[in-house]
Amino acid sequence: MKLQQALNVQRGDVVSFIGAGGKTSALFRLSRELSELGWRVVCTTTTRIAEEELAQAMAQLHISEPALRPEAISRLLTAHGSVFLHTRIEGGNVYGLHTKTIDALIDAVDSDVILIEADGARNLPFKAPYAHEPLIPPCATLVVPVAGYDSIGQPLDADHVYNPEAMIERYGYLSGDNIKGPWVASVLRDEELGLKNVPDRARIVALLNKVPYTRSHRVRARIVSKLILRQNRISAVAIGSVQEAHPILESQRRIAAIVLAAGLSSRMGKMKVLLPWEGGRPIIRVIVDRLKRLRLDDLVVVTGHLAAQVAGAIDQEPARIVHNKEYREGDMLSSLKAGLRALGPEIAAAMIVLGDQPQLDNRVVHQVMNAYVEGRGLIVAPSYKERRGHPILIDRSFWNEILDLPPGGSPRDVINAHADQIYYVNVDTDSVLRDIDTPQDYEQERKRAGLG
Repeated sequence: MKLQQALNVQRGDVVSFIGAGGKTSALFRLSRELSELGWRVVCTTTTRIAEEELAQAMAQLHISEPALRPEAISRLLTAHGSVFLHTRIEGGNVYGLHTKTIDALIDAVDSDVILIEADGARNLPFKAPYAHEPLIPPCATLVVPVAGYDSIGQPLDADHVYNPEAMIERYGYLSGDNIKGPWVASVLRDEELGLKNVPDRARIVALLNKVPYTRSHRVRARIVSKLILRQNRISAVAIGSVQEAHPILESQRRIAAIVLAAGLSSRMGKMKVLLPWEGGRPIIRVIVDRLKRLRLDDLVVVTGHLAAQVAGAIDQEPARIVHNKEYREGDMLSSLKAGLRALGPEIAAAMIVLGDQPQLDNRVVHQVMNAYVEGRGLIVAPSYKERRGHPILIDRSFWNEILDLPPGGSPRDVINAHADQIYYVNVDTDSVLRDIDTPQDYEQERKRAGLG
């Protein structure tokens, strides 16, 4: 995945990189990616970068504040696509613009995006800011806190960490102890440390950089990212190494599951989600029990018919109950709408799970979720022999279209309208196609599961 996709950079953004462990490399990598897309990219720093790092710039220009030289900047953008602005080069360092000057750039220069290194770290992989840091312009729309994954296991001291005293004072860590993954997460998500001075309205996407491309390190990085995402202001955590050919392995975001369990079960003749399954447990409880093992960020069960009984069947499970008062009208659509409305603004995607699929396979669910965080599609569905099944994961960007569907509409209307955004995970089990509608279905599925 490219860095631009993981950070979800939009035209008009003012992007500030803060923290430690690869800010400059990330800035220049993003600059190249956006330039290749035809964007006009202005780069600068509100602090300083090393003079040798300026060689990564596609073009550079010396300006004197407050004289911004917009015509010269525009010519360089036309010729090169990207330009790095600085006010002086001195003692091996390149100094950039004052935060107030960034505001003037927005209106004065015909760029698509402004990228800023807004923090310093003396080339160390992990940091806490001093009182005067970071220097984020108030106009920043996207802030990227960076931490080097390679700091994990290193001693918490001044040779390996920028301002370790602030971490020791705030959290009671022991000086010289090896840094642990949860420590990185705690500092990065802390509004007095890793998120210090971030404007209230700015989006925040963290970057866990220098992650080795091995399975064990990737799993470890996922755990750290989940801890980072306990801070609701952070919308995603990009995991990767920005100097690699493929800079981002995945972008961890919050995923919820909506279990649809509101139907009348008219063809079954009795409430199918309450029918016994493994160990005599009702189907709905079996499904919720499997989903809770996935460490989802929210788990919602939508009830309707026999709501009290369905809720009672899962009263010991970590699921929220949402009642669909309109369950008799447009069963699946009205229930999905109720579930979507119940999710918080921090949730990035919802996985739609049918309440009558007790053969839900968590291996398939993992494949669907991994495809999403790897950026393969904004809608992800399992496919068996070119037939789309469930569960289907839908990015938040499509929720309003579903919520706007009229009675009688179907979620598939929205899904099919965005066929170019769908990624299909090919699976070797037809369980993604099978649900239980009739007594015959129920008996057949019990036999398949070895229960009857």
